[in-house]
Amino acid sequence: MPNDFSPHDFNQHVIDEFRANHGRVGGPFEGGRLLLLTTTGARTGNPHTTPVGYLPDDGDRVLVIASAGGSPRHPDWYRNLLARPRVTVESGVFTYEARAVVLAGDERDRAFARAVEADPGWAEYQRKAGRVIPVVALERIATSGPGHIEARSPGEAIRLVHDAFRRELALIRREMASGGSSLGAQLRVNCLVFCQGLHNHHTGEDTMMFPFLAERHPEFAPVRERLRLEHERIAVLVGELRRAVAAEDPAEARAEVVRLTEELEAHLDYEEEQLVPLLDAAGADR
Repeated sequence: MPNDFSPHDFNQHVIDEFRANHGRVGGPFEGGRLLLLTTTGARTGNPHTTPVGYLPDDGDRVLVIASAGGSPRHPDWYRNLLARPRVTVESGVFTYEARAVVLAGDERDRAFARAVEADPGWAEYQRKAGRVIPVVALERIATSGPGHIEARSPGEAIRLVHDAFRRELALIRREMASGGSSLGAQLRVNCLVFCQGLHNHHTGEDTMMFPFLAERHPEFAPVRERLRLEHERIAVLVGELRRAVAAEDPAEARAEVVRLTEELEAHLDYEEEQLVPLLDAAGADR
C-alpha cells in the first residue's frame, strides 16, 4: 500500500483512528498493512509520528518505503531517521523501539521489486519521483523486548494479539485470491512471516502462559490439554502451508490457507472464551 499521506490534518486523523482502534483504519487504507513510525526531528529533536505502509520481511524487521507519493524530495521522516536512526514503531498491538537501516544495492532492489509485485503503485511512484526511492528496514531492538501492548487487562491483550493474526491471515487470503497463477515473492514472505509469528505465539503460550495459569487454576487442566492438542494440529497445518509456499504451488497454498483459517479461527475463539476470564482474574490478583 503506497504511503506518506502528506496533509498534516489527514495524517493526524489516521494516527488517532489507528491508536483508538488498535491498528484498524477505514477509508482508502482499510485492510492494508499500516504502522505508525515516530522519528526524531533532525534539526529540532522533536518527535514526529507518521503513518506509513509496510512490508513484512524475514526476521524481526519490517520494511517501509520513502516514496513521498512520488515526490522528487525524500519525506521528512526519512531525513529524520538518516540523522537519528533509532525510531519507535506502533503496529496497532505492540509498540517497540527499532533501528532504521537503509537498504542498499541489490538488497534494496530486490525489496523494492517485491513491493512492486505486491502493489504496482510503487512503480508509478518511482517513475514520477526521478530519484531512487529508499527502502528502509526497521529492525526491532532486542533489548526492547517483544513490545508494549496498550491494553486495559491481560484478557484484552490476548484478544488484541489474536485479532492481529486474524487480520493478517485475512490479508494473505485476499492477496492469494487476487494473485493469479503464481505466488509472488512478497506473498511468499508474508506467509512465512505469519507462520513464524504464529509458531512463536503458541510456543510462548505453551511454555509461559499455560504453566502460569495451571499453577493458579488447577481446573484449567482440561482446557490446557485441548489447547495443547490444537496447537499441535495448527503446527501441522502451518507446516503444510510452508511446504506449499516453498514449492511455489499457488493452488495448494490457497487450499492450505483456507484450512488454516478455519481451524485457527475456531481455536482462537475457544481460547478467548476460556482464557480471557482466567487471565483477567489472575491479573486482578497480582
